[in-house]
Amino acid sequence: MVTFTDDDEGKKVVNQNGEDVGRVVDVRHATAYVDPDPGMFETVKSKLGWGDVDDDEDVYPLQDADVESVDDDRVLLRRL
Repeated sequence: MVTFTDDDEGKKVVNQNGEDVGRVVDVRHATAYVDPDPGMFETVKSKLGWGDVDDDEDVYPLQDADVESVDDDRVLLRRL
């Protein structure tokens, strides 16, 4: 289980191929909120189930089940 803290703000979010998919811009109640990379947005949005989130929002919650690991510099997503 991953517990996000304020120290995780600013970390890159990357997929299993090492491609940047966004950045953690906020942490609220141990949940990381990601500002997705516009180039990867539609793919990531679909695979992480963000399709039902209001498109007016700029950030999206990252679910614990989607996270492989967190280190000093990045959040690595599980293979989707």
